[in-house]
Amino acid sequence: MIKKLFLYTLLPLVLVFCVSFCIGYYYLQQFSKQHMNVTADNQMFVLAKGTSLHQLVEQVKENDLMQQAYLLPYLYKLDPSLGSIKAGTYQLHPYMTVEEFLKLLVSGKDSKFFVQFVEGKRAKDWFKVLSNTPYIQQTLTDKSHDEIAKLLGIEGELEGWFSPDTYQYTADSSDFNILKRAHLTMKANLQKVWDNRASDLPYKSPYELLIIASIIEKETSVSSERANVASVFVNRLKSNMKLQTDPTIIYGLGDNYTGKIRRIDLTDKNNPYNTYVIEGLPPTPISMPSLASLEAAAHPADTNYLFFVANGSGGHTFSSTYEGHQQAVREYRRLTRGN
Repeated sequence: MIKKLFLYTLLPLVLVFCVSFCIGYYYLQQFSKQHMNVTADNQMFVLAKGTSLHQLVEQVKENDLMQQAYLLPYLYKLDPSLGSIKAGTYQLHPYMTVEEFLKLLVSGKDSKFFVQFVEGKRAKDWFKVLSNTPYIQQTLTDKSHDEIAKLLGIEGELEGWFSPDTYQYTADSSDFNILKRAHLTMKANLQKVWDNRASDLPYKSPYELLIIASIIEKETSVSSERANVASVFVNRLKSNMKLQTDPTIIYGLGDNYTGKIRRIDLTDKNNPYNTYVIEGLPPTPISMPSLASLEAAAHPADTNYLFFVANGSGGHTFSSTYEGHQQAVREYRRLTRGN
C-alpha cells in the first residue's frame, strides 16, 4: 500500500520534472537561435580579461545586444563548453545568433584591424594616424620623438626609419609595437638594398642612401621615373653640385611653409635642409621612403642627367645641360600659364 502511494506520488513529480525540463530545453534552444540586436557589420564587442559570466550578462544588457540576456547562464549549464570565453575584441555581424556569439567568444579569434602608413609622409603624420586609429593602445602620447627613437634603438632622428605598408594588428597591440615592426622592416630592407647596391655610388653609409631615397619619394610618384631622378642626384653629388631640390626646403620650413617657395627661401642659410645653399645631403631623411625608392637610390639609371622639371602631365623632363633644362622650364611654364 505504501509502495503504491509512493509510486502514485513520485510518478507525477517525475512527469512534471520531465515536462518542465523538455519545455526549458526547447525554450533555451529557441533562445540560442535568437538573432542579436546587431545593426552594423563593423560593430565590435570588447571582452576584458577576467570577465565573469555575471559581468558578461551585464555587459550584454548594457549594449542591448539581445533580449533575455539573463538566460545566458542556463545556456552555459546546458553546454559547458560555451563557458570557456576568452578576452578579446570581436566583430559582430547582423543576424548573428546568440549561439554564434557565444561560440565566437569561446574561439578567442580576435578581430583583425589594419593601419596604413603611406610612403612619402613624415613621422609626425604617422603618429597622427596612429593616435586616431581605433583599438590601438596609446602608450607614446606623452613621449617626444627623441624618447621614442631611444626606445626603438634609433640613433638620431626618427624620420625615414619606418617602412610604409599596411600593418595588421589586434586590439591588444600598442602603438609602440606597430612602430617597432615598421622600423625593423625598414632596417632590414635598407640593409638588404645597401648590400646589393650598384658600385661607385657617392654614399658613405646606408643612412645616406636612406636620405636620397626619401628625397626621391617626394620628387616623383611615377614609378618609371625613380631611377632617373636618382641618377640626377647621384650625378650632382659626383660633380660636387648642390642638389637644389625643393622638397628639402619645404621640409626644413616645417609649419612655416605656406604652399609656395619664396625667393627668400632659396637663399635662407638658416635652413639646414636648404639644398640650394648647403653642400651635399641634408642632415636627415625628409620622408618615409618606399622600397621602390630605396632600390632606385641603390640602382640609379645610367644617365648624364643633371636637371629635371615637371612636364605638366604628372611626370618630369630630364636634361643633361642647363640650356636643355631652361628650355624644359619654358615649355612647362607655357603649358601651365593658363592655370
